[in-house]
Amino acid sequence: TGEGRPGVAATLRALNGALGRPAALWVKENGARNLRHRDFLAPRAALNAAFPGGQVPADVMAGVTSLGGPGVLAVRGCQETPAGLAVQVRRPEAFRRLLAPLPGPAPAAGLQAGCVVLHCPALRVPAAALRPRHLRTILLADHLAQLLRAQGVSVRLVPALAEEGSRQVLRQLRVDWPSGSGGSALPDTVSALKRALGRSPCATACEQGPGAAALPEDVICKVHLKSFVEQQGLVGYDPNLDVLLVTEGKLRSLAELQQAVLQCAVSNPVVLPASRFPDGSCCSIVHVVSCEEEFRQQQLDLLWRILDPGAHTALQKHLVCGPVKVTNPSSPIGADQYFQLRKRQMYEASVMKYGELAQDEAWTEVIDTLTVAAIRFEMLSTAHRSQITLDLEDSSISTKGTKSGAFVMYNCARLATLFDTYQRAVERGTYPALPPVSELNFSCLREEGEWLLLFNYLLPFPEVLQQAAELPTPTKGIRITANTESVCKFLIQLSMDFSSYYNRVHVLGEPFPHLFDQMFARLQLLGAVRDMFHSALATLHLPPLSQI
Repeated sequence: TGEGRPGVAATLRALNGALGRPAALWVKENGARNLRHRDFLAPRAALNAAFPGGQVPADVMAGVTSLGGPGVLAVRGCQETPAGLAVQVRRPEAFRRLLAPLPGPAPAAGLQAGCVVLHCPALRVPAAALRPRHLRTILLADHLAQLLRAQGVSVRLVPALAEEGSRQVLRQLRVDWPSGSGGSALPDTVSALKRALGRSPCATACEQGPGAAALPEDVICKVHLKSFVEQQGLVGYDPNLDVLLVTEGKLRSLAELQQAVLQCAVSNPVVLPASRFPDGSCCSIVHVVSCEEEFRQQQLDLLWRILDPGAHTALQKHLVCGPVKVTNPSSPIGADQYFQLRKRQMYEASVMKYGELAQDEAWTEVIDTLTVAAIRFEMLSTAHRSQITLDLEDSSISTKGTKSGAFVMYNCARLATLFDTYQRAVERGTYPALPPVSELNFSCLREEGEWLLLFNYLLPFPEVLQQAAELPTPTKGIRITANTESVCKFLIQLSMDFSSYYNRVHVLGEPFPHLFDQMFARLQLLGAVRDMFHSALATLHLPPLSQI
């Protein structure tokens, strides 16, 4: 058998290769019912199209059965069924390969090259004016930064926070964002942009004649965006973009972006070809904006292209978030009010569930973490282009139900409690300590929930993180779509399947030696599930809770 950590993509590639057809015929099963009989399926319709009469030749079948190679799951059996060609893998071996620590240092996930500048214009809004729609883009940019870093990408965050009020709001939500005044070189960069403005054929002075409309004092000049878009043949921009009044503030925003790009060039001098940057550039600029901010950001995008016609300005991408609709607000709700409301609901729900215990001071940290989890899942488990509706009266989003961040945190805490209980029992001499992985018997893991946890979660987890961090090149225009909701969805689904398993199975059984083999194998599996929870929550800046 091939060694190395098995993966879904590598196994599917090997299965498709074994059938000798260029098309991707195989699918991975996910549902508990189908997983009782098979792990992968080449559906009947695909086989009918690929082979005469849908009959798979015997030598091809033999090739599927003897599958192996690095990253490939070993096959136990392959059979023709009415649904298609069904494959079951060698499950005990899959448990062993996925639960054993990898020899040597773990490779950096993804090994992606280059640098990404994440720009979140909502952070220029004064703290008092921050609304839930701004929070959505801020939390998304923060999550995306963590996902990219986990793939080995260098990330620069713009703008630096200048206002203490904004820092306070972000601290509450555990958003890790740089603060400062933008650096000492900022005035020089602004001056350089002003000089470029003076030379640009797209810029014209503002007439302040007797008949002209009065302009704001800080307007420097006008720039004709529409003619620039037409002349350059640019696509994807709003057709209503026309004349932009350039102000000192707009130039300052561009100067911050310009400096972030320069810092990228300094910290990443080697340009490596990588799928994340298919054009060979090592710096990619992503504007994370709400649909309400999109027009203004397109104006800035074009102004930057006009003033600095370098390769990096041509690589600007716009990741646009759909609207955040708040139901029945008596008045527009601020970001801080929204946080306090969800916190109060979380606190009240905890008091109802646990009584006086939840009013203990040790619970303040727990309530804060649960509140942040509730808000992050509320904002991030929906595809970024879709609308989110916040029902402020409905506290169940934060406290009940399997779709909530609190439910995920609760299940993570159940794992912490399990291992804490086991550790204390070992210290008392009730159970032996967990033996090395090489001594464990994984053929004891026959409960369907155990295979579900391994096959649907531990196996694809690295690929889930990788796909969530992918920033595809726009097919046409400047907008991109990213899978920013996939980690939240993964955690919600994982929590549901883990909860169902944990409610059914008694992991720490009676301390009889003949039961230890199964208990040890289960603890090894659940230890890996716990570590996966922690890694996924880290991309959301959520610390695991040891108690709820």
